[in-house]
Parts: sequence; C-alpha cells; structure tokens
Amino acid sequence: MTTAPALTRYADLPALIGLMTGDEKHQIAADSTREVLWVLYDRVLNVSPQAADDPDRDRFLLSKGHGPAPYYAVLAAKGFLDLATLRSWAAFDSPLGHHPDATLVPGAEIGSGSLGHGLGLGVGTALGLRAQGRTGPRVFVLLGDGELDEGSNHEAIAAAGRLGLDNLTAVVVDNASATHGWPGGIDTRFSGEGWAALSAPGRDQSALHDALTTPHRGRPLAVIARVRPKG
Repeated sequence: MTTAPALTRYADLPALIGLMTGDEKHQIAADSTREVLWVLYDRVLNVSPQAADDPDRDRFLLSKGHGPAPYYAVLAAKGFLDLATLRSWAAFDSPLGHHPDATLVPGAEIGSGSLGHGLGLGVGTALGLRAQGRTGPRVFVLLGDGELDEGSNHEAIAAAGRLGLDNLTAVVVDNASATHGWPGGIDTRFSGEGWAALSAPGRDQSALHDALTTPHRGRPLAVIARVRPKG
C-alpha cells in the first residue's frame, strides 16, 4: 500500500495520466472514463486505502479494463498507488499492465480487459453480499457501450433486474463505439428489464454525481454517461 500522500484535485489527473504512455490506440476510450472514475472515487464510493479489505466497503469493478490509465491515475490520486509506480506502467515487473490485475494492483477488485465479464461478476458480488446479510456495501460496475454487444451482459442485466439487486449500479460510458447499438437508447435496455435507468452528460461531474446517488430502492441502477470523442 502506498505511503505517498493522496492528492485530492481533479486538476491533477491529466498530469498523472501523462506519466503513462504507449497505449495510444486506447486513448479515446480511456479518456471517456475520466470524469466517471473521479466522481465515483471522490464523492460516491465508500472505500479507501486504509479500508481496502473491509468487508463492508463498496466494491468498484472496472469491466472496461482496456486502456486503464485514468483508473490508475485516480487510484494514485486517492492514495492506493505510489505516484512513482505510474511511471513504470507496462514495464517488465511493473504491477500496472495494459489490463488491471487484481492480484497486483492495490484497490482493484477484479482482473479485467476482456470485455463482457464485469457485470456478471458484479451481479455475483451483489448476490454474495446479500447472502451474507451485508446491507451497506454497494457494487459499482463501469462498462463501455461496446460491451453490451456481449451476450453475457444481456444475461446479467436480465438477472439483476429480476432479482431486484438494489445494491448494484452499472455505469455505461456511451462513446458511440457499440457495433449494434440499442433501439431507443441504452437506458431502455436496462429499464426494460426492471432497472432504474438514467442518462447524464459524461463530462458533467455534478450531473454524474446526482445520477449515481439517485435512490433506487428495490431495483438496480443503470447510469448512462454520454461522452462523445473530442475533435
């Protein structure tokens, strides 16, 4: 665990992300997650480096694990990682790979990067907490819109809605990268299965916070963060 002081400013993120180079093909996809990740770790999640193993912590699962530079930067800003570790990313013996590894990255709950697995793991985690009688911890899963092409996500969406997993929130970053899309919008994919579903501008931190903290008793919550590539 890090001994460096945690940073607390969103303005620090570009410099931290800039320490990690060599994954330009995922730059646009990675950049689209920056505000969501910051709002979650800065204002929503009940988790800290000191309580990273607390059974009553919130769980954050990065399903969109390709292009994880903003995720590593936020973890460093919040004290989970030493800042110097960012400079070694993807190097030999570095704990920070092009896909996060939960056995190597402090604060990471799952290994990810192969699309389509995170939401199913989130459903299982939410069910496990329910079975243990833990009513406080929440499970947040960050997905990309392209992942919704994967059949495993359709099954997870259907199961979570029917099971009423109100300790589960899915955040879908919609940067128009899906192959097939969804008639009526991504939010209808979730609401049709019994989820509470909201959309918010993916660069608007206040709107994201409001959506992520909306009460949704008896239903899982889906927040669609709309982000369009710059330029």
